[in-house]
Amino acid sequence: MTDLTGTTAIEFAVEPAPRRRMHPVAGFLGWRLLGGALTWLFASVLIFVATELLPGNVITVVLGRNARPEAVAALRHQLGLNQAVVPRYLEWLKGFVTGNWGFSSASLATGNPENVRHIVATYGANTLTLAAIAMLILIPLSLFLGTLAAGRRGWTDHTIVLGSLIAISLPEFVVGTLLIVVFFTLLDLLPPVSLVPPGTSALSNPRILVLPVLTLLLTNMAWSTRLVRSGTRAELSSDYVRFADLLGFPRRRLVWRLALRNGLPVSVQAFALIAQYMLGGIVLTEAVFTYPGLGTALVNAVIERDIPVVQAIAMVLAALYIVINILADLIVLLLVPRLRTAL
Repeated sequence: MTDLTGTTAIEFAVEPAPRRRMHPVAGFLGWRLLGGALTWLFASVLIFVATELLPGNVITVVLGRNARPEAVAALRHQLGLNQAVVPRYLEWLKGFVTGNWGFSSASLATGNPENVRHIVATYGANTLTLAAIAMLILIPLSLFLGTLAAGRRGWTDHTIVLGSLIAISLPEFVVGTLLIVVFFTLLDLLPPVSLVPPGTSALSNPRILVLPVLTLLLTNMAWSTRLVRSGTRAELSSDYVRFADLLGFPRRRLVWRLALRNGLPVSVQAFALIAQYMLGGIVLTEAVFTYPGLGTALVNAVIERDIPVVQAIAMVLAALYIVINILADLIVLLLVPRLRTAL
């Protein structure tokens, strides 16, 4: 172009450098983590309010009904009970996030204060060991039985469905008691209790884990097997599987390669639900076999009005629930390409 002085100037249109766009999966994960954090924060409010409303007085539990007023005042100050509710909640949440979970109020009565984080870590390791072993066996076994029932009509399907219905109708304490009767009273093969000595791992004596793991498998695998069966059968009824069947693809390949693979997203959500239910239902299993896990610790803490331990276990369980949901959603997103393109 020509400027006012008559000279010619050449202009170059320089496009701005494109902004680097965040990967869709990373963005999805970031939003899910943010939502999980907000959910956990809301759960912390509910947990704190619920424990505040529990009947009973921790001061009375620790010191007794005839405690001296100065001892009561000192313990209230030590536990932070002389503060208002909102500052106490904020102080408790800050301590929990930073790792300062305080001391067990029940242990204060014995004069040997025990750190809440140590209690939760010890019992939590036992619970996670039991749940992890059960899930590692449950997932492949449920996929196999559910797909087998979906692909083979007739007595195979009927047998698996009937077994699932029987297992669903029996609660954990009934299944655990029956297993004790069979494997200890009648056969004398396995111990009836699953005691873990302090300072040792549950894996140091695998025999004590057999009956609790069997109980969890029998009471939870029925749900996952039926869900895998329904998801795989739905895929077998789809148009693309019918078209592949008309083209002469082997039935085994249709069931185990196409239907099972495309039904995995539903199965992942089912396994996430089973894992969450197992964390909550493991309380009964631990009680039947006297297994020292989070369920046992939670029941004992409620009985003793050990509020710091109750709060810590509830917060850990809430965090595990949220993490399981996020992992399940992430796995489904990676398994289904159309979900990634929709982000």
